[in-house]
Amino acid sequence: MKPDAVLKKIEKSRDDIIAEMCDMIKIPALSPIYGGSGESRRADYLMQRLSGFDSVKRIDLPDEIDPSVIRSNILAKKEGKEAGTVWIVSHMDTVPAGDLNDWDSPPFQPVVKDGKIYGRGTEDNGQAIISSMFASKFIEKETLTKKSIGLAMVADEENTSRMGVDYLIKNGCFDKEDVFIVPDWGSPDGKYVEIAEKNLVWLNFKIIGKSTHGSTPNKGVNALRVGSHLIVELEKEFEKLFFIEDPKFIPEMSTFAPTKSINYVENVNTVPGYYEFSMDIRLIPQYDIDEVVKAAKRVASRVAEKFWAEISVEEVQRHLSGKQSSTESETYLALRDSIKYVTGIDASPVGVGGATCANFFRKAGYDAYVWETGGGTLHAPNEYVEIDNIITDAKVFATLFYRLCV
Repeated sequence: MKPDAVLKKIEKSRDDIIAEMCDMIKIPALSPIYGGSGESRRADYLMQRLSGFDSVKRIDLPDEIDPSVIRSNILAKKEGKEAGTVWIVSHMDTVPAGDLNDWDSPPFQPVVKDGKIYGRGTEDNGQAIISSMFASKFIEKETLTKKSIGLAMVADEENTSRMGVDYLIKNGCFDKEDVFIVPDWGSPDGKYVEIAEKNLVWLNFKIIGKSTHGSTPNKGVNALRVGSHLIVELEKEFEKLFFIEDPKFIPEMSTFAPTKSINYVENVNTVPGYYEFSMDIRLIPQYDIDEVVKAAKRVASRVAEKFWAEISVEEVQRHLSGKQSSTESETYLALRDSIKYVTGIDASPVGVGGATCANFFRKAGYDAYVWETGGGTLHAPNEYVEIDNIITDAKVFATLFYRLCV
């Protein structure tokens, strides 16, 4: 059975796809850790749009940091005749907009221009939400003679996932026969299917020096200067110890990126007595995260002694990579063939830095596959999604549903 009639309906839904995306992006979905109010308002909107399902279940959890904020998850299903569900897993939350001066238009007032929709969360992960909705929209539940169709829209992906997919897995929301597609990473032509992720660890470094006037730096301990030296020494040590490359991954090496920084001095003529920064570390799975943490503490101790400062190293979070998903499974082969049917591209398997919801499923013993078209503006100012990519993804997912469910 070919899905061509459904694909034509998706193609004709361009205006509706644009409208749904724009209406959703107008509703911010930020974690309280970023000063937001969670996903509940966005979940309210999506609950109204999910029609034609046998069940639409909403799972609300109080935020771990601010219990007055509700973190929302949605599980929608069209029931098939056989065991198992083909889940498309997307996340509702977004990262903050960052410096508004870097945006050409307000991040939560979407702009449609030149075949693109601009706004925070359009690509990450609105593309997945909207494409999965339209992939399932035109497949009647009465036609499902095999597996069920499922849409999972989850919370908290941009932080720990403890109030999102991690909670859902641990509380038995999925069955052993289920399979998972996670559209949260992609290549411009859709030629890669992500089957593995690196280990992840976030480290936070706090440097305590001694503040003084900028004209007498010798009387203080410049925490910013110490932190700068520390970053350089950390990068040297990590590159020396964790040098193995794995050609399966993009990029092939482990990565060690200084990211968030905090400096409590606002004026030019004061030497800062405190400085804080974080590192986002994505580690080839052959290496042990504990060895990275030990190395970081050794370097911090050396630098602290050299500059007469105090340095603490705190682990913010870690994710161990799960097993690589099979490239021989029915799901992988059906996804590969669906990509070929819609795009003409011969897709191939790769690993990435992670960390997506797919890794939580892999750690729980499931196969999970990450795929979408596009990629590149997520977390950046002027984030956008190409409308053609949403339509292509929806067509591929609809074809996949036909192969595994109809």
